[in-house]
Amino acid sequence: MTKAILTLTLLIISNTFMTLAWYGNLKLQEMKLISSNTPIYLIVLISWCIALLEYSFLIPANRIGSEINGGPFSLVQLKVIQEVVSCIVFGIIVSVFFKGEALHWNHIVAFILLALAVYFVFLK
Repeated sequence: MTKAILTLTLLIISNTFMTLAWYGNLKLQEMKLISSNTPIYLIVLISWCIALLEYSFLIPANRIGSEINGGPFSLVQLKVIQEVVSCIVFGIIVSVFFKGEALHWNHIVAFILLALAVYFVFLK
């Protein structure tokens, strides 16, 4: 069970960095810390630096959690868990930091369906 908790913790951290790498530049632009005229290569470079942190947590999460290395999850289970964690982290970050972006009923239904995907992927 410890490997499962560690894997989930690392996936949450990883997906937090991933969401910041992908969407953080939009928040910085909204806050007027960067302009819409900032060269895209600079935005990509900054995002890659953040994504390096993402991979620093994602790769260990996959190695620790994988059955191949004695972990509790198959590769398919790891992938589905990662996608659900990604959506949950994204939903939280959008709700907290992007006030103009609201989650609606259909988004909640989509998240529930993703949670059902986790249930089904664990069925024997």
